[in-house]
Amino acid sequence: MAPRILLARHGQTEWSLSGRHTGRTDIPLLEEGRRGAKLLGERLHRSPWDGLQGYEIRTSPLARAAETCELAGFGGRAEAWDALMEWDYGAYEGKTPAEIKTDDPDWFIWRDGVPEGETLAQLSDRADEVVAWARSADRDALVFAHGHILRSIAARWLGEHISFAARIRLDPTSLSALGWAYDAPAIERWNDTGHLEA
Repeated sequence: MAPRILLARHGQTEWSLSGRHTGRTDIPLLEEGRRGAKLLGERLHRSPWDGLQGYEIRTSPLARAAETCELAGFGGRAEAWDALMEWDYGAYEGKTPAEIKTDDPDWFIWRDGVPEGETLAQLSDRADEVVAWARSADRDALVFAHGHILRSIAARWLGEHISFAARIRLDPTSLSALGWAYDAPAIERWNDTGHLEA
């Protein structure tokens, strides 16, 4: 079996709840986010996941992802990795799309990028680094990270341009899986929040 990668987005924060672009600002989880992280962990420790024995686990070093990883019960097995940090939004850090569009009504992040921050090409290169790592060994992987970098990883896993990430929404504390179908990269599971609905 070819290796696959599970993607866990961090739990809810004040800024994710309000739609503010949260790149490198270290925003803590809300209580709702902490509860969701525990529920995600409970799910991954039950069948069919059974604690993901043999998986290699990495997390963004930013607190909201690292705490989600810890509360889910994988902190002791996870390695922090800067490649999993969220998009550096530069001048748009902390702003909502509506606020940005007040000055630039036609702005679209997956086409226009952000001023004074990480370019789309740089984001794509980081996503490629994660994809290459995930496919580099005879084991599966789990990563805890952020909405836009995880969407970028999915786009690049599929061999699509980074702008494809615009089409695959991702909610806080969701679980996704990238794998294979007919020997081609495929999405096996996407934006699954069933553990929050129990």
